[in-house]
Amino acid sequence: MTKVVFPGTFDPIHYGHVDIVMRAANLFDEVVVAVYDKPLKNLLFSPEQRISLVREVLKSESLITVIGYSGLTVNFAREIGAKAIVRGLRVFSDFEYEFRMALANNRLDAEIDTIALITTEENTFLSSSTVKEIASLGGDVSTMVPPVVNLALKAYFQNQVNNPTPEINPLE
Repeated sequence: MTKVVFPGTFDPIHYGHVDIVMRAANLFDEVVVAVYDKPLKNLLFSPEQRISLVREVLKSESLITVIGYSGLTVNFAREIGAKAIVRGLRVFSDFEYEFRMALANNRLDAEIDTIALITTEENTFLSSSTVKEIASLGGDVSTMVPPVVNLALKAYFQNQVNNPTPEINPLE
């Protein structure tokens, strides 16, 4: 049984992420979607909110598990018995970054490979940053994110207008 991990911040999860995880689920016996808790970026949603959204989006997929994690991805992969780390590539600059990360992870644990899946053409422009920027300006992101994520983004930014320091549950 081959288990792989698909790590990310998923802030928020979008259709590009969903595409990569579904394609990985077609290739491997089990995919663990690992939601990183403390990246060096500004996040909209807390780790618990991001995990909840990802679980809701992928709830009908029996080969996919969603879990939060901290620390080095390669260490997490080893702890859960994953054979590889799955990454998505959209544009050429993604390749350079992912190539360096794969080499660093290989240095830390040569037993865990990195597998890159190239995004579908319709998702090449899609990133969480793009989604957040459009949503923050009141734009329609309904073709970029699953419905539950669209609702969470609307709630977040509506709450930002009414209360600059919101703490919301996106699934309420």
